[in-house]
Amino acid sequence: MGLNLEKKQAVVAEVSAQLAGAQAVILADYRGLEAVDMTVLRAKARTAGVYFRVLKNSLVRRAVADTVFAPLAEQMIGTLAFAISADPVAAAKVLHDFAKGNEHFVIKGGAMPNVVMGPKEVGSLASLPSRDALLAKLMGTMQAPVTKFVQTLNEVPGRFVRTLAAIRDKQEQAA
Repeated sequence: MGLNLEKKQAVVAEVSAQLAGAQAVILADYRGLEAVDMTVLRAKARTAGVYFRVLKNSLVRRAVADTVFAPLAEQMIGTLAFAISADPVAAAKVLHDFAKGNEHFVIKGGAMPNVVMGPKEVGSLASLPSRDALLAKLMGTMQAPVTKFVQTLNEVPGRFVRTLAAIRDKQEQAA
């Protein structure tokens, strides 16, 4: 059953709203995938914070028309599922991991703002650590010098106390 004009406009508006805060859009061909597998993929996408939907290409083309993802419209051919995410790695990682276990699910390409990617680039993007992991590494790197400095400052009084204890022990042994 087709969508009427109001429903089509609502879908385009919904996708446009998702694209407004997006950092990545990934396209995948789902032809031959069973409904149970698609449900599992939707659940994984939802937990990762990825907007995942099967939509008509013409509606998504309208949604991306005046955005930084406009060059992606050329790749919208065939039966496609769309994953949109504010974390560029999250969408690629969810779809790439799912594609490893399902031969019927094939990643066709994707885009980041003003950059169109092929399947290989999406795979490379999926292999990157997530945003949270990168932030944790950054914080660890930033805290390391401060931690070392504090340890060095604590070493001076600690060495003094150990020296006094050694002198005390030596005097007790001499007495």
